[in-house]
Amino acid sequence: MGENGHVVAGVDGSAVALNAARWAAREAARRRSGLRIVYADPTAAPVLPEFPGLHWPEEHREHVRDQVAHRLDVAAEAAREQEPGVAVSTAACPGSPEHVLIDESRTAALVVVGDRGFGGFTGLLAGAVAVKVAAHAKSSVAVVPDTGDPLTFPVTGPVLAGVDDALSAEPVLAHAFGAAADWDVPLHVVHTWEVVGIDLKWLRSRLPSEMVGDDAESFVEEVLAGWDERYPGVEVLRFVRRGAPTAELLSRAKEAQLVVVGARGRGGVSGAHLGSTSHKLLHHSPCPVLIVRTPVPASST
Repeated sequence: MGENGHVVAGVDGSAVALNAARWAAREAARRRSGLRIVYADPTAAPVLPEFPGLHWPEEHREHVRDQVAHRLDVAAEAAREQEPGVAVSTAACPGSPEHVLIDESRTAALVVVGDRGFGGFTGLLAGAVAVKVAAHAKSSVAVVPDTGDPLTFPVTGPVLAGVDDALSAEPVLAHAFGAAADWDVPLHVVHTWEVVGIDLKWLRSRLPSEMVGDDAESFVEEVLAGWDERYPGVEVLRFVRRGAPTAELLSRAKEAQLVVVGARGRGGVSGAHLGSTSHKLLHHSPCPVLIVRTPVPASST
């Protein structure tokens, strides 16, 4: 399934970022798009960002430029080995990693990062760059986890989609169905519900849990309506459960090759950049997480 726009991968020379570039190449091949690999080079600007009146020593800039160019070449070679048919370009961009990637997201269809780079250790939570990019990017963002030694990513198993509300379900399912169809794997659709807690509307109405469960089943039925006609070859399994969405998604992510969720989940409000479920998945998912940015409707004038 082709999708508009190119894929951007951010690298920093770490093995985790290199693995993310390989995954990004696979995703670019699936989308039939180009791959742009970027490196945030602080010396790409002529002056020190912290001290606008001071310039980088030329010998230092030259050394860093050579190092950046080498790391970009290594990442590009790894991406081409992963997917020889994908057009790969590279760029060293001035600025911090999160600012560079957020800026790149303005013209990209997808930004891909590793969950941690230099300074990270296997078993620690997702790095600050991955979280900031996922929260503030204008495009969708995929975060590829550190899987330890050897670094790899799953290429078998179903695509997992978490659906929560009607607004975010449409773009989430579009990405998830497209990936499942292209990879010829089943799609597992997850929706959870609770009677109390974050579902305060059910607490106020005092509905029996059976009625809440029936309503959840109806919601999934509604958001999936018509997708079987658009993707008749995709096997869809539904998992409508009582409980927390994060726990259900993480449990099923162990066998999946990709988790697709919306940027804001249940209870999302204007100004909230990343829902709690998406945030927790970034920290704990054993497979790549694709966070779909829901387009904001234009304001009426």
